[in-house]
Amino acid sequence: MKILIKNIKELLQTRTEPIKWVAGKEMGILPKIDQAYLLIEDDRIADFGAMEDCPTLEVDETIDASGKVVLPAWCDSHTHIVYAGNRIREFVDRINGLSYEEIANRGGGILNSAKKLNETSEEEIYQESKVRLEEIMRQGTGAVEIKSGYGLTVEGEIKMLRVIQRLAKEYPAKIKATFLGAHAFPSEFKENHTGYIDLIVNEMLPKIAAEHLADYIDAFLETGYFSVEETERIMEAGKKYGLVPKIHVNQFTAINGIKACVAHNALSVDHLEIVTDEDIEALKGSKTIPVALPSCSYFISIPYTPARKMMNAGLPLALASDFNPGTTPSGNMNFVVATACIKMKMTPEEAINAATINGAYAMGISDSHGSITKGKIANLIITKPLVSYYQLPYEFGSNLIESVILNGKLL
Repeated sequence: MKILIKNIKELLQTRTEPIKWVAGKEMGILPKIDQAYLLIEDDRIADFGAMEDCPTLEVDETIDASGKVVLPAWCDSHTHIVYAGNRIREFVDRINGLSYEEIANRGGGILNSAKKLNETSEEEIYQESKVRLEEIMRQGTGAVEIKSGYGLTVEGEIKMLRVIQRLAKEYPAKIKATFLGAHAFPSEFKENHTGYIDLIVNEMLPKIAAEHLADYIDAFLETGYFSVEETERIMEAGKKYGLVPKIHVNQFTAINGIKACVAHNALSVDHLEIVTDEDIEALKGSKTIPVALPSCSYFISIPYTPARKMMNAGLPLALASDFNPGTTPSGNMNFVVATACIKMKMTPEEAINAATINGAYAMGISDSHGSITKGKIANLIITKPLVSYYQLPYEFGSNLIESVILNGKLL
């Protein structure tokens, strides 16, 4: 199957040489071709270039993209889209003045979602979750990481990961699974942290590994949740089963967690609403990418990741949605990119780099996703006619996507 997209007004993120990520000042450079073509063969990008160089081809389908922008589909490296029910009541509680911590302390938050998930069948969870996956695909997400973490029991965590595995088999989006048993301490382990971590290490991990249910391991490294030492034990245990760390850290406080994550070769450190100079120094020269979640900051009114400070220090940065029922009930990466521009003062070039090639790196797929490069998977967004790609973050509330191509096929 060959598809030719021609007369593209702006073809973004064109990389003739494959790269892992962009960092520092390079994040402000978004290579593009004006008046371009792109050829898809089966599920791959076969060729691209200026329209004046477009060869005469016999193809199965031609798409005229006159006036339209084409770019790689979004790579969302941090989500929790497999869950049961909702936490709408907590939304109103926050409006009425309760903090995230106060809601959690009275049985809300993660423990609320865990209770609902353990009361819900695997089939029901799948049916609810696939609706959310289909929605973000239509919004341009072509690759997504999905975490467990609302089970907090052996059965609940495995149930979640099996749902993620089923979604990966039945949908064209690229899906990576992360085991987040260390999301919170269940009520019965509130005073027995070691007992719950023993359950994660000795019971959950062996069963998850036996069924090949996860690619990564995560923990909520935060004051009141998992300490640096507890998270280190979890990272070490995960690595024994081939699970690379991707860690929640520095959402509310900085407790030297980033340094520990870098020491354990974490693929990413996510949230980073609070970042110290020591954290930045720890990240310099490492292979660990910071991931910002601006729509979480927007929704629960906490600080935004200091993107400019980090990029000025030469660091890379990825953007992700944090789609979850409590603090970010949206997986719309178009809004994430716009919010990064509006609230974090990232340029459109920086934000698009962060949501494509750097997002791909943060989920371990930058060799196959995240840029317009020959041989990569043909996951593409085709916009409606635009004045410029700057219109994508500028018109933050509008749906400017006309069509999405995943694995070389139009949705």
